[in-house]
Amino acid sequence: MSYHTIQVRFQGPVCFIRFYRPEARNTINGLLVKECHQVLDECGPDTKIVVWEGLPEVFCDGVDFQEIHAEMASGQSSENNPELLYDLWLRMVEGPMVNVAHVRGKANAGGIGFVAACDIVLADSTAQFGLSELLFGLFPACVLPFLIRRTGYQKAHYLTLMTRPISVDQAHAWGLVDAYEAESGSLLRKHLLRLQCLSAQGILRYKRYITGLDLSLHSAKAGAVAANKEVFADPHNREAIYRYIEKGIFPWEE
Repeated sequence: MSYHTIQVRFQGPVCFIRFYRPEARNTINGLLVKECHQVLDECGPDTKIVVWEGLPEVFCDGVDFQEIHAEMASGQSSENNPELLYDLWLRMVEGPMVNVAHVRGKANAGGIGFVAACDIVLADSTAQFGLSELLFGLFPACVLPFLIRRTGYQKAHYLTLMTRPISVDQAHAWGLVDAYEAESGSLLRKHLLRLQCLSAQGILRYKRYITGLDLSLHSAKAGAVAANKEVFADPHNREAIYRYIEKGIFPWEE
């Protein structure tokens, strides 16, 4: 299939999904979420591993503010449906394939959701991880249930309140990153060689078991989706986003 927001290739039992919106810093829009779902639909029983990658400078920079700006400038309003993104992350957690995040450069906001939903997170020395939402009156409602599973409540809480990125060293110490090296390409290859030794049936049974031990992601879904819709529908928050795109003025600089 032909995709507009991602690049996809299959190499044996591995599916590589690369976020590819260089004009928008790999931000998340509705089409990207839809296309990621489509790729997972296409993965057959022979696909055992999915690798999620971005650009060397930015893995994923969160929600697309440019899209919100364009909607406001045109006077149109499209329904914000965070449920589709939450369900994508649930598929990554619960699905029958090992999901590996390969992070280089910046992972921010919703980009952290993709990272936290993966089974294994690898990174290079340029990687940094942040949640900037509160600067615009938003908060990472859908990201937090996935992030807390990796880092624990307080570290996710701190990252949300401070709104500034942490280094790959810190992310590794907090459990958000499993392994990192200066040049992460060889690190990824080593992991893929080992993971390909696993049987598809073994992966399926293990993930069915391990995700059944923690049902918190499902119980958190309704509240996370409702909170996301609330903050993104708030006129003051939307105006702050519009002004930032138009003039580069942050909300606290009013």
